[in-house]
Amino acid sequence: MDFLIAKDDLHRTRFSDAPAPKLAEDQALLSVSAFGLTSNNITYAMFGEAMSYWKFFPAEEGWGRVPVWGFAEVAASNVAELELGARVYGYLPPSSELVVTPRRVEARGFLDASPHRAALPAAYNGYTLCAADPVYDAADEDAQMLLRPLFFTSYLIDDFLADSERFGADTVVLSSASSKTSSALAFLLSRREGVETIGLTSARSAQFTRGLGVYDAVITYEDLDSLPHARAVYVDMAGDAALRNAVHSHFGEELTHSAVVGATHHDSMGAVPDSLPGPRPTFFFAPDRVAKRTLDWGREGFEGRLAESWRPYAQWADRWLTVIHGAGPEALERAYLDLLDGRIDPATAHVLTLRACDGRPFPAGRSAPATRV
Repeated sequence: MDFLIAKDDLHRTRFSDAPAPKLAEDQALLSVSAFGLTSNNITYAMFGEAMSYWKFFPAEEGWGRVPVWGFAEVAASNVAELELGARVYGYLPPSSELVVTPRRVEARGFLDASPHRAALPAAYNGYTLCAADPVYDAADEDAQMLLRPLFFTSYLIDDFLADSERFGADTVVLSSASSKTSSALAFLLSRREGVETIGLTSARSAQFTRGLGVYDAVITYEDLDSLPHARAVYVDMAGDAALRNAVHSHFGEELTHSAVVGATHHDSMGAVPDSLPGPRPTFFFAPDRVAKRTLDWGREGFEGRLAESWRPYAQWADRWLTVIHGAGPEALERAYLDLLDGRIDPATAHVLTLRACDGRPFPAGRSAPATRV
């Protein structure tokens, strides 16, 4: 079973059932057990064409499978090195199965060498075998599905800013400050000396955002005039053209760098005018940073640093995050549309599955009641 999204209208969705695939001699079948769904996945859909996110898991013409992060088991394998039943973490489709072509299989994991993924960023093609994953904790899988990919992006941005000495600025301004990616970055910045972190958010999310305790100041979008006049870096998680223009206009030449990361305000996106004050916004592409640090530190060194930073963050996030579990097509579609339309509580997140308790895919149109933990 596949959850499909119309590329020309992200509100149009449907489910597709197909027979179990026949594996080639170099392939394996992953049974997708569960995955997280956050505003990060909406960003994948919004940039599906521009950043090739639709290409990871092809669908029929005009439709796409938005990538998600989650866990799966090896249900069938024609690759001797990949054992049946092994649990893996990685980039998955919102489906009940995924066919992969494992290469470079080792204790830590493998790469999917399927031809359609050959030209795509290697950082998204790797699958981690949980038995050898330094981050994995069987008791904390929800946080890993929901927060690990967001934290991963935030970790890379924090590292990029530190490596660049924040382009000479001591103030970092984050839009969509209540989002999990922004708050993770704010958490990391709060652990560095000499950094003032300012969060921009809506009036309805301001109290929650201040309560996180990781921002030096939280300013609503209606009160941008209260932004300080200082050398600053802007990290744009919202993708809102009017907000971007306002921030650039406020800081002018004091804005030393403008990084484009997400599109939580996808209905307000717009072109960057040539007359925009300050530096030209630059898209932050996480795989490029992964490639650099893997070269600098080696794979084990990079993963070790990431795991060391993850643990205190996960403990902090556990104090405020409520997880909503949903099973079946209706639950997935409802959660996706709520995220797309902004009907979300920043203190909650969705973990979903298209498999029933017996492990078989749900029939189309059936779901189990959602539960909160």
